[in-house]
Amino acid sequence: MTDSAELAEKLKESCKDFVASMTHKEIETFIDFTDFMEVGSKEVFAEFGEVGDQFYLVIEGNVRLFREEAGHEIDVGNIGTGSLVGEMSFFDRLPRTIRLRAGRNGVKLLSINRSMYRRLTFEHPIIAVNLLEFVVLSLDKLVRSTSKDISSLHTQVTGMGMR
Repeated sequence: MTDSAELAEKLKESCKDFVASMTHKEIETFIDFTDFMEVGSKEVFAEFGEVGDQFYLVIEGNVRLFREEAGHEIDVGNIGTGSLVGEMSFFDRLPRTIRLRAGRNGVKLLSINRSMYRRLTFEHPIIAVNLLEFVVLSLDKLVRSTSKDISSLHTQVTGMGMR
């Protein structure tokens, strides 16, 4: 699936929130700034400790997230079709705290590296703003989910809600 028209259709189908306000031409332009990746079953494609020079848009499949604690992997999440992954390390330029691994059936991704992201911001600012808004929404979803999980854990541990 490396044909640009085919990728544009896949993006429209799988990432509706991202492309909702984009024209077909803008979607094709965005694809020109990305690389298509097909990662095999349970294959690691981003490692602990590395600073992310790219982030990924999941167009098919899922990505498993793992942390390392005391030499053991701990499964901490799952990112599905239509979502971003790897954007935190890309933007804050800090080492990754998780390992990104393709799900059981593999994953298809569009990756955007730092140099192409910079070009996109200068050459196509409307598309770049749309992408950045999608990044913000992705991080907002993560923070809200984490807050809910912490609140739930607090309630389970203490046996009571917040007072």
